[in-house]
Amino acid sequence: MASLLTARADVVTDAPARYAKQLVSHLGRRVEFTTDGDTSTATFGEATGAVVVGEGVLVLRAEAPDAESLARVQHVLGSHLERFGQRNELTVTWTTTQDTAPSL
Repeated sequence: MASLLTARADVVTDAPARYAKQLVSHLGRRVEFTTDGDTSTATFGEATGAVVVGEGVLVLRAEAPDAESLARVQHVLGSHLERFGQRNELTVTWTTTQDTAPSL
C-alpha cells in the first residue's frame, strides 16, 4: 500500500460543534461532506479532509498521496476556520506525518 501524508490540527475552542457546523455548511457548497457521529469527512480530489468535534477542541485532519494535495486540504480547512473564528482568535497549527495506511 502506498504511503500517505497526513496532517492534524487541534484547535482549542469552547464551541467546537458550532464551528464544525459552520465550516461543513460553508464548504459543503463546493464539496460533499458525509457525517458519522462527531466526524464529517470530504474528498478533495485524491485527498481527504475531516472535521472532528471533540470536548473543547475541534480537530482538523488531512490525508493525501502528495504534499501539494495535502497542502490544499490544509489551506481550505484551516483558512476558513481561522476566518470564522477570527473574533475568538482561533489559530490552526498543523502537524504533518507520513503514514502507511489510511486513517480517515
